Amino acid sequence: MIREDLTVVDHTLVAEDTYQLILCGRMVHDIKQPGQFVHIRTSTDEYLRRPVSISDYNIDEETITLLYKVIGKGTKALTAYQIGDSLDVLGPGGRGFPVKARPGENVLLTGGGIGVPPLYRLAHELYEKGADLTIILGFQSIRHAFLKSEFQQYGSVHIMTDDGTSGNKGFVTDGIAGMSGSFDRYYTCGPTPMLKAVVKQLGDTEGYISMEERMGCGIGACFACVVPSHDEKGYKRICCDGPVFHHKEVVLT
Repeated sequence: MIREDLTVVDHTLVAEDTYQLILCGRMVHDIKQPGQFVHIRTSTDEYLRRPVSISDYNIDEETITLLYKVIGKGTKALTAYQIGDSLDVLGPGGRGFPVKARPGENVLLTGGGIGVPPLYRLAHELYEKGADLTIILGFQSIRHAFLKSEFQQYGSVHIMTDDGTSGNKGFVTDGIAGMSGSFDRYYTCGPTPMLKAVVKQLGDTEGYISMEERMGCGIGACFACVVPSHDEKGYKRICCDGPVFHHKEVVLT
């Protein structure tokens, strides 16, 4: 990971309490996989940075696209940054999604809430490999939904909302239950209860999960973001061993 002052080139409200932030800088050349994250320091952060998943990036334009939800004073402070401002960013961090697909394979992508953004670049790269994508996105309501039309260029998109105001009423697992046929592989990102339910529902299907977790250092030194695992250590650090894991690597509690 490197530290760089990135320049804000776009900052837009895209859904209720959810913003798209586009940053420009050389850091984009160090991104290796979809699903990695950056660690941002805002004007209110004396010690801890804010981890935000990378949604997309453009090497030629040297831009990194992030989507974040306002959930506290740090992300609230982030909304004040305007085009031309600089942000202190550490990244890109973590282990992202392995882009595994052959032409014609049926691949499922499921995301819930702010777990949706890291799946966007993944969808792009899987589509380029010829995979047939089924994409299930879950949100609280129509007011909280975003990226639907953007995902539609890569596959069949199904929206689930808690209140039924967009797509079908229910959770992403309800959407999976309504699908016919089987999948060769799945990728999912969202809160732990959702990940646990998806893994249980899809059984032995090969899957990769991306975990959402508040971090301390972001580089694996503080052990503030560990998850139980099946290996000899008994744990994995989400910030550097993850945030993406094979579904059999970790224990979701």
